[in-house]
Amino acid sequence: MDRRAFLATLTGSLLAAPVAAEGQPARRVWQVGLLDYGSPDAARLAWWRAFQDKLRELGYVEGQTVVFQPRWGNGQVSRLQGLATELVAAKVDILVTAGHPAALAAKQATSSIPIVTANGPDPVELGLAETLARPGGNVTGMTSISSELSAKRLGLLKELIPHVSRMAALSDRAARGSALNVRDTEVAARSLGIALQSVAVRPDPKEYDAAFVAMKSGGAGAVIVVQSSAFFAGYPRISDLALTHRLPSVGGSKEYPQAGGLISYGADYPDLFRRSAVFVDKILGREAWRPAHRAAHEVRAGDQPQDGQGPRADDPAVALAKGGSGD
Repeated sequence: MDRRAFLATLTGSLLAAPVAAEGQPARRVWQVGLLDYGSPDAARLAWWRAFQDKLRELGYVEGQTVVFQPRWGNGQVSRLQGLATELVAAKVDILVTAGHPAALAAKQATSSIPIVTANGPDPVELGLAETLARPGGNVTGMTSISSELSAKRLGLLKELIPHVSRMAALSDRAARGSALNVRDTEVAARSLGIALQSVAVRPDPKEYDAAFVAMKSGGAGAVIVVQSSAFFAGYPRISDLALTHRLPSVGGSKEYPQAGGLISYGADYPDLFRRSAVFVDKILGREAWRPAHRAAHEVRAGDQPQDGQGPRADDPAVALAKGGSGD
């Protein structure tokens, strides 16, 4: 089965469309709750625009046939349960989540309202689905399974900096999916003969500063920034610290090199969000559900050469790792 999409059997039923006083069926205005673990920064808003644009292509008109009710966790897991409960109390017809902590909060808040995940790690390991083939419950959607790409990210850094023997993994302390990602990264590191230092932090600038000091003192020669919705707002600071400490770094989405990081390897997240809109349409339209296609992985590098060959040895962060000035 396609590991980027998983299906679930919805329990309960959608509300029937209201009937107007003259006996003519009124146009249904669907209430769509959007629950995001992250913050409303430019990158996240672009992903949600991709979702809304796809719904528009499918015939939905905001304010006429669909109303979006967004809620933001701002990188704080403790906020999500209250926000999910708030959306359920608002009687939304469907919940769409970004970031696995948001999906977990939504699942805890309701067992009857359909939940569509726009991204996130393995739903089985997180308890969102029983199995990929027969998940059960009220959850469906997309998964980026970022942890399964850990070996590729490590390999890219190893190819760029062949002499590196020790790396660090910067992860979100509050997110269960980040711990799974670090676990898979450790396995990949051992297979490549690389010692991995795990540094878990809260999404806070002060903790980023301390984390990079710890990485450098621990002898790390490069950094893997483990994918987390809570890190997006901090990407500029994280990439600056990587450069300051002369540590080449890899992220899990194109937004990381766009913020100044060296390179990224991961799913096409705007595409995942567009595909999640198709799930929403199928649920609201009560059509037969079908698995979505596998999303393409992307390699993105900062200071991309015109010939599209990716980062070279004279890229600033690579030069710094090899003892160059980076100027």
